[in-house]
Amino acid sequence: METQQNPWQILESTVPYDNRWIRLTEHQVINPSGGRGIYGIVHFKNLAIGVVALDEENNIYLVGQYRLAIDAFSWEIPEGGGPLGKDPLESAKRELLEETGLTARSWQPIVHMHLSNSVSDEAGIVYLARDLQQGEAEPEETEQLFLKKIPFMEAYQMAKEHRITDSLSLAAIQKIRLMMLEGEL
Repeated sequence: METQQNPWQILESTVPYDNRWIRLTEHQVINPSGGRGIYGIVHFKNLAIGVVALDEENNIYLVGQYRLAIDAFSWEIPEGGGPLGKDPLESAKRELLEETGLTARSWQPIVHMHLSNSVSDEAGIVYLARDLQQGEAEPEETEQLFLKKIPFMEAYQMAKEHRITDSLSLAAIQKIRLMMLEGEL
Protein backbone atom coordinates (compact mmCIF):
# COMPACT_ATOMS: atom_id res chain seq x y z
CA MET A 1 0.00 0.00 0.00
CA GLU A 2 1.41 3.35 -1.03
CA THR A 3 1.13 6.12 1.51
CA GLN A 4 2.13 9.73 1.29
CA GLN A 5 1.72 10.42 5.01
CA ASN A 6 4.72 10.49 7.31
CA PRO A 7 4.57 7.36 9.50
CA TRP A 8 7.43 8.58 11.72
CA GLN A 9 6.82 10.44 14.98
CA ILE A 10 9.63 12.74 16.14
CA LEU A 11 9.76 13.01 19.93
CA GLU A 12 12.84 15.19 20.35
CA SER A 13 15.62 16.58 18.17
CA THR A 14 19.18 17.71 18.87
CA VAL A 15 21.91 19.15 16.64
CA PRO A 16 25.21 17.57 17.73
CA TYR A 17 27.18 19.00 14.77
CA ASP A 18 26.94 22.05 12.51
CA ASN A 19 29.40 23.70 10.09
CA ARG A 20 29.33 25.83 6.91
CA TRP A 21 28.32 22.89 4.70
CA ILE A 22 26.28 20.45 6.78
CA ARG A 23 24.21 20.11 9.95
CA LEU A 24 23.58 16.79 11.67
CA THR A 25 20.23 16.36 13.42
CA GLU A 26 19.58 13.42 15.68
CA HIS A 27 15.90 12.62 16.25
CA GLN A 28 14.44 10.48 19.01
CA VAL A 29 11.61 8.77 17.13
CA ILE A 30 8.79 6.31 17.12
CA ASN A 31 9.29 4.37 13.90
CA PRO A 32 6.52 3.21 11.52
CA SER A 33 6.19 -0.08 13.45
CA GLY A 34 5.70 1.72 16.78
CA GLY A 35 9.19 1.11 18.19
CA ARG A 36 11.37 3.76 19.76
CA GLY A 37 14.72 4.61 18.24
CA ILE A 38 17.01 7.27 16.82
CA TYR A 39 17.27 8.65 13.32
CA GLY A 40 20.13 10.86 12.18
CA ILE A 41 19.80 13.17 9.19
CA VAL A 42 22.56 15.10 7.48
CA HIS A 43 21.17 18.43 6.23
CA PHE A 44 23.12 19.96 3.37
CA LYS A 45 23.41 23.73 3.11
CA ASN A 46 24.07 23.61 -0.64
CA LEU A 47 22.47 22.05 -3.67
CA ALA A 48 24.68 19.48 -5.44
CA ILE A 49 25.45 20.78 -8.92
CA GLY A 50 26.80 18.73 -11.82
CA VAL A 51 27.61 19.55 -15.43
CA VAL A 52 27.95 17.24 -18.42
CA ALA A 53 30.10 19.26 -20.80
CA LEU A 54 29.64 17.66 -24.21
CA ASP A 55 31.34 19.03 -27.32
CA GLU A 56 30.25 18.76 -30.96
CA GLU A 57 32.03 15.39 -31.39
CA ASN A 58 30.32 14.01 -28.24
CA ASN A 59 33.46 14.20 -26.14
CA ILE A 60 32.84 14.63 -22.43
CA TYR A 61 35.02 16.43 -19.91
CA LEU A 62 35.83 14.58 -16.68
CA VAL A 63 37.52 15.93 -13.60
CA GLY A 64 39.67 13.69 -11.44
CA GLN A 65 40.50 14.36 -7.83
CA TYR A 66 41.28 12.61 -4.59
CA ARG A 67 38.16 12.41 -2.39
CA LEU A 68 39.05 12.33 1.29
CA ALA A 69 35.61 11.03 2.35
CA ILE A 70 36.11 7.77 0.42
CA ASP A 71 39.93 7.74 0.62
CA ALA A 72 40.19 7.26 -3.15
CA PHE A 73 40.80 9.04 -6.45
CA SER A 74 37.58 9.70 -8.36
CA TRP A 75 36.75 10.59 -11.98
CA GLU A 76 33.59 12.72 -12.12
CA ILE A 77 31.70 15.21 -14.17
CA PRO A 78 32.48 18.80 -13.11
CA GLU A 79 30.50 19.28 -9.91
CA GLY A 80 30.23 21.16 -6.67
CA GLY A 81 27.74 22.98 -4.51
CA GLY A 82 25.44 25.89 -5.07
CA PRO A 83 23.83 27.94 -2.33
CA LEU A 84 20.22 27.04 -1.58
CA GLY A 85 17.90 29.76 -2.82
CA LYS A 86 20.30 30.82 -5.59
CA ASP A 87 19.71 30.04 -9.27
CA PRO A 88 21.38 26.62 -9.73
CA LEU A 89 22.26 27.44 -13.33
CA GLU A 90 24.53 30.25 -12.13
CA SER A 91 26.24 27.78 -9.78
CA ALA A 92 26.62 25.28 -12.65
CA LYS A 93 28.26 27.91 -14.85
CA ARG A 94 30.65 28.81 -12.01
CA GLU A 95 31.56 25.16 -11.34
CA LEU A 96 32.21 24.43 -15.01
CA LEU A 97 34.50 27.45 -15.36
CA GLU A 98 36.32 26.81 -12.07
CA GLU A 99 37.04 23.15 -12.75
CA THR A 100 37.57 23.07 -16.52
CA GLY A 101 37.97 26.62 -17.83
CA LEU A 102 34.95 25.98 -20.07
CA THR A 103 31.96 28.20 -20.73
CA ALA A 104 28.90 27.10 -22.65
CA ARG A 105 26.26 28.85 -24.74
CA SER A 106 23.63 26.11 -24.33
CA TRP A 107 22.37 24.77 -20.99
CA GLN A 108 19.70 22.15 -20.32
CA PRO A 109 18.72 20.60 -16.96
CA ILE A 110 18.75 16.81 -17.37
CA VAL A 111 18.72 15.25 -13.88
CA HIS A 112 17.01 16.17 -10.60
CA MET A 113 17.79 13.77 -7.77
CA HIS A 114 18.27 13.10 -4.07
CA LEU A 115 21.76 11.72 -3.51
CA SER A 116 21.28 9.59 -0.39
CA ASN A 117 17.73 10.05 0.86
CA SER A 118 17.91 7.47 3.64
CA VAL A 119 20.33 9.61 5.66
CA SER A 120 20.45 13.06 4.06
CA ASP A 121 18.31 15.70 2.44
CA GLU A 122 20.93 16.47 -0.22
CA ALA A 123 19.35 17.26 -3.56
CA GLY A 124 21.15 17.63 -6.84
CA ILE A 125 20.69 18.91 -10.34
CA VAL A 126 22.76 18.16 -13.43
CA TYR A 127 22.92 20.31 -16.55
CA LEU A 128 23.97 19.42 -20.05
CA ALA A 129 26.32 22.13 -21.34
CA ARG A 130 26.87 22.40 -25.12
CA ASP A 131 28.49 24.86 -27.53
CA LEU A 132 31.63 25.03 -25.43
CA GLN A 133 34.45 27.57 -25.39
CA GLN A 134 37.79 26.89 -23.68
CA GLY A 135 39.29 29.38 -21.25
CA GLU A 136 41.40 29.14 -18.08
CA ALA A 137 40.32 26.97 -15.15
CA GLU A 138 39.97 28.67 -11.76
CA PRO A 139 40.08 25.85 -9.18
CA GLU A 140 39.48 26.52 -5.50
CA GLU A 141 42.49 26.27 -3.19
CA THR A 142 41.13 22.99 -1.76
CA GLU A 143 41.08 21.33 -5.20
CA GLN A 144 43.89 19.48 -6.95
CA LEU A 145 42.15 18.64 -10.22
CA PHE A 146 43.02 16.61 -13.29
CA LEU A 147 41.04 17.20 -16.46
CA LYS A 148 40.49 14.86 -19.38
CA LYS A 149 38.40 15.04 -22.51
CA ILE A 150 37.33 11.62 -23.78
CA PRO A 151 34.66 10.23 -26.12
CA PHE A 152 31.35 9.96 -24.29
CA MET A 153 31.16 6.20 -24.90
CA GLU A 154 34.49 5.79 -23.11
CA ALA A 155 33.03 7.54 -20.06
CA TYR A 156 29.94 5.34 -20.35
CA GLN A 157 32.23 2.28 -20.35
CA MET A 158 34.06 3.64 -17.29
CA ALA A 159 30.70 3.87 -15.52
CA LYS A 160 29.76 0.32 -16.56
CA GLU A 161 33.09 -0.97 -15.26
CA HIS A 162 32.75 0.86 -11.91
CA ARG A 163 35.67 3.16 -12.68
CA ILE A 164 33.24 6.05 -12.15
CA THR A 165 31.37 5.63 -8.87
CA ASP A 166 30.22 9.16 -8.01
CA SER A 167 26.40 9.13 -7.84
CA LEU A 168 25.80 12.45 -9.61
CA SER A 169 28.19 11.43 -12.41
CA LEU A 170 26.62 7.99 -12.80
CA ALA A 171 23.10 9.41 -13.02
CA ALA A 172 24.22 12.03 -15.54
CA ILE A 173 26.11 9.59 -17.76
CA GLN A 174 23.19 7.16 -17.77
CA LYS A 175 20.79 9.99 -18.62
CA ILE A 176 22.96 11.17 -21.53
CA ARG A 177 23.18 7.60 -22.86
CA LEU A 178 19.40 7.30 -22.65
CA MET A 179 18.98 10.62 -24.44
CA MET A 180 21.28 9.34 -27.20
CA LEU A 181 19.35 6.09 -27.54
CA GLU A 182 16.04 7.97 -27.70
CA GLY A 183 17.34 10.35 -30.37
CA GLU A 184 17.27 13.42 -28.11
CA LEU A 185 20.97 14.14 -28.70
